[in-house]
Amino acid sequence: MSLFEKAEKENLDRAQPLAARMRPRSLEEFIGQPHLLGEGKLLRRLVTSDRLGSVIFFGPPGTGKTTLARILARETSRKFAQLSAILHGVKDLREVLAGARDSLATGGPATLLFIDEIHRFNRAQQDAMLADVEDGIVTLVGATTSNPFFAVNGALVSRSQIFQFEPLTEDEIKTTLNRAIADKERGYGRKKIQANPDALDFLAAVCDGDARQALSILEIAVLSTEAQTPFNAPIELTAQVVRNSISKRAIQYDPTGDEHYDCASALIKSIRGSDPDAGIYWLARMIEGGEDVRFLCRRLIILASEDVGNADPHALPLAVACSQACEQIGLPECQLTLAQTVTYLACAPKSNSATTAIGAARKDIQENRILPVPRFLRDGHYAGGKQLGHGVGYQYSHNEEDGVSTQDYLGIDAEYYHPVDRGFESELANRLKEIRKKLRQAK
Repeated sequence: MSLFEKAEKENLDRAQPLAARMRPRSLEEFIGQPHLLGEGKLLRRLVTSDRLGSVIFFGPPGTGKTTLARILARETSRKFAQLSAILHGVKDLREVLAGARDSLATGGPATLLFIDEIHRFNRAQQDAMLADVEDGIVTLVGATTSNPFFAVNGALVSRSQIFQFEPLTEDEIKTTLNRAIADKERGYGRKKIQANPDALDFLAAVCDGDARQALSILEIAVLSTEAQTPFNAPIELTAQVVRNSISKRAIQYDPTGDEHYDCASALIKSIRGSDPDAGIYWLARMIEGGEDVRFLCRRLIILASEDVGNADPHALPLAVACSQACEQIGLPECQLTLAQTVTYLACAPKSNSATTAIGAARKDIQENRILPVPRFLRDGHYAGGKQLGHGVGYQYSHNEEDGVSTQDYLGIDAEYYHPVDRGFESELANRLKEIRKKLRQAK
């Protein structure tokens, strides 16, 4: 490399943001994902044995998907090629694949093709690389923030190993930050930086496990504080300095993707588990992420019947009233109505007896003989109905002293509804015992 080229490279490197400069360059430098890269874990074994096939990295931003792809190419002596599904099309893809084939044909190195946001390739684009992936022309590393089992072509998924990345822990983020502060070549090791522990703790907590975001905030904090620091004095990073270096947080939430379904699942399961605090948190997460209020209302109405049921008959009217109120007043005020409903449903006694009852009855209908309607229960309000025997022999329940007539309304001995001994349903359970005792007299 000539002096001119070396100076040019140094200038370009200096212009890079801190997060780009601090990208790990080897597996030893890589921080996080021990469930994938720890000793004996599958991905590490594939790399160390040079048996790496096509893989799909699935996980949130800033967890090292792109960085690890570059490291894998270096560790396995493959040529690295990168495409973005947002910026590139089939033409670009075919050129890379042709280059990879030529390289192999002439005895050159194999190619690792990294495709960022691979789920944004349409079906035709994904199909275009199937043959070359299957033939081993390229080692495909696809990265996606969306669940590949939903967002990526099934044929491509079946030919790839799926590795799910997790957000970095706070300790892993702090290790990343301390490394950037100490690194004299790529980080701030040549500056006098005094980072208070509470500042790093706050930054590690607020970045949501995203190393790139953490390093970007650190960079803003250092550069903005350095400009106000006297010459030769240490750059002091406090929690307040870090707080002032953060704009309004962008909540990672895709109202049509995994976050939508995962948060909805967490909300429902927290309410079902009678934890109002968790329920309120997941409600707030969805509201902050821009979730459709109508969706939230529908889920709460369903839950009121599915999980509370007759243990608290007030739950369903409250959920319906919540939906109507939210429709009338909208956000931000309807967050109060939603919060009231979520906390009430969470604290209400729970019963899924009605849910299991309808499920068991429908299963009977699907799997067993369809029962005819008993003649005395059939509609007899038309000319000729009595002649057919429809409605004949029906006993009007209100004529009975206890309001229960002794008749067989089904024709077989079946019980679908089993009330629980919780809340108001315990009263129904006691009453049902007496009712069923009398109904059995007709069987």
